[in-house]
Amino acid sequence: MKTVTAVLLGAGSRGRYIYGPYAEKHPDELKIVAVAEPNAERRERTAAIHDIAPEQVYASWEQAFEKGRIADAMIISTLDRLHFEPAMKALELGYHILLEKPMSPVAEECVRIEQAALAHRRVLTVSHVLRYSPFWSGIKRCIEAGEVGMIATIQHSEYVGYRHMTHSYVRGNWRNSSESSPMVLAKSCHDLDIISWLMEQPCTRVSSFGSLLHFREVHAPEGSTDRCTDGCPVERTCAFSALKLYNQPPEHPWARYITSDLSPEGIMKALKEGPFGRCVYRCDNNVVDHQIVNMEFAGGANATFTLSAFAEQEVRSVRIMGTKGEIYGNMEDGSYTLIRFATGERSEFHCGITGDGHGGGDDRMVADFLHQVREHDRDAGPGLTSATASLQSHLIAFAAEESRLQGGLSIKLSDMVQRVAVQPS
Repeated sequence: MKTVTAVLLGAGSRGRYIYGPYAEKHPDELKIVAVAEPNAERRERTAAIHDIAPEQVYASWEQAFEKGRIADAMIISTLDRLHFEPAMKALELGYHILLEKPMSPVAEECVRIEQAALAHRRVLTVSHVLRYSPFWSGIKRCIEAGEVGMIATIQHSEYVGYRHMTHSYVRGNWRNSSESSPMVLAKSCHDLDIISWLMEQPCTRVSSFGSLLHFREVHAPEGSTDRCTDGCPVERTCAFSALKLYNQPPEHPWARYITSDLSPEGIMKALKEGPFGRCVYRCDNNVVDHQIVNMEFAGGANATFTLSAFAEQEVRSVRIMGTKGEIYGNMEDGSYTLIRFATGERSEFHCGITGDGHGGGDDRMVADFLHQVREHDRDAGPGLTSATASLQSHLIAFAAEESRLQGGLSIKLSDMVQRVAVQPS
């Protein structure tokens, strides 16, 4: 088996905890030979772990292109607004690409990335990891086997959870759509992709409602301070206290994303000096904390998607209603139930969900990408989450945000496609 070499752009959350560890666990499959990361501590740690030559350790993604193509593949896990330009340059140089979702926060750029991947005949996998998980792939097999007949309705919900919401979308990198992406794209293009994949039909019309309901200064408790670390008199009773969220030893599930020093002193320093110690009611966030998306598909079926921050646990649940049966399940439990109308038979399915994140999808996605790269010369066919396969869910997200901002106006996908269409260069 050929070992695929890769340049890693971005050694933050995904680069550090998903792509890097895969290379460590499977050195015969993936070797990271260069890293570009503006944060010195992350950059140096990644270089040390993967034994990267000093001359291939870069402080910016631009520097990683100065020597031309230096590996088989490029893993782009930079922030949302730093996806398009490196992706286009990488395709021009002949790299195969594993690209973090969303492809871009700009609809026209998503279309251009897809066109470039096709024109340059390169593998481009978008990290819609849910398709690779045993839970969703199992449901997909049931549908393809005709178990539910013709799908009439899909109801899908993502309960983001208040911890994840406050960490990533109130205090964190994805809090402001002008710096990253709208919430429905940054967080939920996974979910729109799953709905689109299960339907296997073109989406024709979208409407959406949602807002930033709670995490605004008007809701700040009386007497609260700008930071949880400023001796805030209501901190102990506040559900969203940074001191509570980031002081959770020994795992430190959230603190590990804000500092490499997980001592009490290190965490407190990060909270006092960085963005994650801010009061959730006094941040510069503008993305929604709840939203619904309604979709109509070409065959007459419809789907609804519900996103909410206001939940204790992070959970994705689904109900698929068809003419012959229905499926309902909970991704976090790794279980779903199939009911056949004709016989009343109920079949229970339980999926192994231990290991990597996203219900087991992360490692499977990386493995499939590497297989696509190795088999590229043999024309292995498009990957499960190629740019072409992923484009519809991105367009649904853009249409949903447009609808939300216009008070729920129904948006035709064909109109959006026409507006963002670009001619191949």
